[in-house]
Amino acid sequence: MEVWINPACSKCRTAVGALDEAGTAYTQRRYLDQPPTTAELESVLARLGLEPWDIARMNEPVAKEIGLRDVPKDEGHRADWVAALVEHPKLIQRPIITLDDGTAVVARDPETLQRIIDGG
Repeated sequence: MEVWINPACSKCRTAVGALDEAGTAYTQRRYLDQPPTTAELESVLARLGLEPWDIARMNEPVAKEIGLRDVPKDEGHRADWVAALVEHPKLIQRPIITLDDGTAVVARDPETLQRIIDGG
């Protein structure tokens, strides 16, 4: 599994700590240092079963700066959302855990994190 983290994020630190404590093997990706490509983000979105606006951190100042709040959340503007997340990875919700079974989760709550640790 791979965990997309921002080390400054408390939810990311909690997730990594819980995975370490459980002895779960994972690869850590500091996605601000190694931003995803468009293809990687599209793959993760497919694995999550979500749209790009579903994982966008709209409270980040850059969302306002680039006018992301004004971009419609529809198929016609989907590529604009993906491009914004790739160009400004700080906008991507975290932590995202991609699992070896081809799925992925946004592990912001203890229940989701525990489900990953328990293997289900």
